[in-house]
Amino acid sequence: MIGTTRDGDVCTLELQRSDRRNALNTDMCVALRDAVTAAAEDGARAIVLTGEGSSFCAGADLSGDVYADGFTDTLLDMLHTIDSVPTPVIAAVNGPAIGAGSQLALAADLRVVAPEAKFAIPAAKIGISVDRWTAHRLALFVGGGPARTMLLGAEDMQADEAYARGLANKLGDLSVAQEWAQKIAVLAPLSLQHLKLALNDDGTQDEASEAQIAALHAAWKSEDAKEARAARQEKRPPVFRGR
Repeated sequence: MIGTTRDGDVCTLELQRSDRRNALNTDMCVALRDAVTAAAEDGARAIVLTGEGSSFCAGADLSGDVYADGFTDTLLDMLHTIDSVPTPVIAAVNGPAIGAGSQLALAADLRVVAPEAKFAIPAAKIGISVDRWTAHRLALFVGGGPARTMLLGAEDMQADEAYARGLANKLGDLSVAQEWAQKIAVLAPLSLQHLKLALNDDGTQDEASEAQIAALHAAWKSEDAKEARAARQEKRPPVFRGR
């Protein structure tokens, strides 16, 4: 489920569920969280995250357990583990990063993006939503206007625009990400730990309000979310009614 390779002080973690375009379910979120934690505890000085095959991560696996109670908490726990480990994490975005795949890329400290990759968070197309951290982190990286286009307009962002706006730190493939990780791995670890803490003290860590939490849960448990699931199975456009 999660492939692990080590090259000196660099650990590469690969999502290995290419038959589902590396979509996330509860088990995969737990496995990735544990793999990131283990890599940091084993002394890796840089961690690279990537996806098997032609996709980075197609998001939450809508055919799995993602609508069950607790999935969103498990997903956020995994994302915040990546965000909080003292080791620099580089996302090698080798293909589309959709929904939770974009969230995974946002959780990383740096992003190396293949030219054919794209980012999208089409939650409004499937009757669900994303948490405050995701919305604020996206706006911090790409700017408020483009973040609104992606979230409220449910539009994609291609690799070249992601690079121009700063979401992608470099354009390139996995080898480019691993080469950069090797260069980062020889830098002073305590300096990097402090800088990561300072950079992540950006307001995105603040707790969501009760109203925001209630609205998030309402979307996930709504009739619209159920309608989106039914429409997907019946291969038709969903009809949302706001309830």
